[in-house]
Amino acid sequence: MIGAQLLVAALENEGVREIFGVPGEEILEFLEAVRRSGIRLILTRHEQAAAFMAATHGRLTGRPGVCLSTLGPGALNLAAGAAYALLGAMPMIMIIGQKDSPSRRQGRYEVCDTVSMIMPLTKTAFRIVSAPAIPTTVGEAFRIAQTERPGPVILEMPEDISAQPAEPGLPLVTPHAVAMPVAPRSAIDRAADLIMKAERPLIMIGAAASRPKLAGPLSDCIRRLRIPFFDTQMGKGAVSGGSGLYMGTAALSSRDYVHKAADRADLIISIGHDPVERPPFLVGPAGPGLLHIGYLPATLDDAYQPQVEVVGDIGPTLGALADRLHGRLPNAGALLGLREDILGRIASRAEESRYPITPQRIVHDVRQVMPEDGMVCLDNGMFRVWFARNYRTMTANTLLLDNAFAAVGAGLPSAMTAALIFPERRVLAVCGDGGFMMNSQEIETAVRLGLDLVVLILQDNGYGMVRWEQAIDGYPDFGMTFGNPDFATYAKAFGVKGVRIEAADSLAPALAAAFAEGGVQIVCTPVDYSENLRVLVDELCGQNGV
Repeated sequence: MIGAQLLVAALENEGVREIFGVPGEEILEFLEAVRRSGIRLILTRHEQAAAFMAATHGRLTGRPGVCLSTLGPGALNLAAGAAYALLGAMPMIMIIGQKDSPSRRQGRYEVCDTVSMIMPLTKTAFRIVSAPAIPTTVGEAFRIAQTERPGPVILEMPEDISAQPAEPGLPLVTPHAVAMPVAPRSAIDRAADLIMKAERPLIMIGAAASRPKLAGPLSDCIRRLRIPFFDTQMGKGAVSGGSGLYMGTAALSSRDYVHKAADRADLIISIGHDPVERPPFLVGPAGPGLLHIGYLPATLDDAYQPQVEVVGDIGPTLGALADRLHGRLPNAGALLGLREDILGRIASRAEESRYPITPQRIVHDVRQVMPEDGMVCLDNGMFRVWFARNYRTMTANTLLLDNAFAAVGAGLPSAMTAALIFPERRVLAVCGDGGFMMNSQEIETAVRLGLDLVVLILQDNGYGMVRWEQAIDGYPDFGMTFGNPDFATYAKAFGVKGVRIEAADSLAPALAAAFAEGGVQIVCTPVDYSENLRVLVDELCGQNGV
């Protein structure tokens, strides 16, 4: 056995079943070891897409996704995916090649200090220095990647270590679950006392509450406490939006309709807040009390200053609070009277037949064709705000968006991973024309993998979100416009079906037909982003008390 084979054995020991990436000559020994193993290589057309796919694997399963690249330019192409995983708290292992450690017969060709360059975008990095060190190094890398707060870890594998003989029978590290510390009883008592004294309590669900293992305990706690809740963009869907307690999603930091509830609450119970997201609400000196429930202590800033913190494994904490408070909160539903008005205003104009199609109608029609467990994977763009506000999630982790690193180009790769993990579900990628073209080459990868995947492209021939901010700041429209291919023809070049929507009433039927036909399908529609200013600026900022 050589080092490369030992590395593959250690990965299999950790439960790795697929690796995403683009190979290079420095990792050919490792590639051959993968070929002889039970691990599936998913070859992508760009390393960035491989990293986005591996990160999404970690997000959806809680187990680190694995991606690989060669040294130098290939490794640096993983950087955006590393930051995506780090800010989004997604466990991921990045395996990168390197020249021989003792000698460099090709001089400095392609050699750069990749680890030092990418390390600030990761939790840590390991340079594998000998074959015997591989089992413990891999075991530690997986442990660190999964430990709260999850994130990416680098494994750099030099060519000579890949080829280095390893002692036969070298033991691998036995993977095992590591239980998080549970919050002390005294902290849970303080939190319970604070909640019982509240006259208008409101729960906020943040990004860390979307960990796959939390869906059950969180939903059970909400059901038993009967306190209304809203969520942040990355906390969206952790509890069903079909619940009669759902008050909306904070897609903006202030002035949206959901902030009526936040402004009137006397206590906000924050579950899983992560400061990487834009503040879901702004609290002034006379603002509500704030209770922080999280895996880690709160990070204090101008918008987030809790009076009580409960730190530890969130699941058991919520169970203990529900046991203490079930049936003992006469004021639990004090803010529910605001719910109908908030949700009604958000749904306004959702069925307009205007063409180009409005964002509200797009969200409405997508919801109509997606079953409760259907997965919608958003790229980054103005439409993300509209889906966060208007889309009602019924099943945990079925609306994937990035409100942390906000990487443009991640939507298609993340949808491909969702389709790989959940082949029995409908999966829809929603991309702006700018974001789609950043990684559109991965349509070939999706076709080669035989995925069932529909890609909805929203076309406005420009960088719409930046254009919106430009308009808000009073600048003239400049530097945001580009041309596009005919996306239906572009789809045919990949051997897939492409459809362009020519009327608002055609969108839902086209999406339904694409899902029914199966395979990779592209649906393109023009979008009317004048609604960005009309609703998100003029209407909201003109509302008193919002």
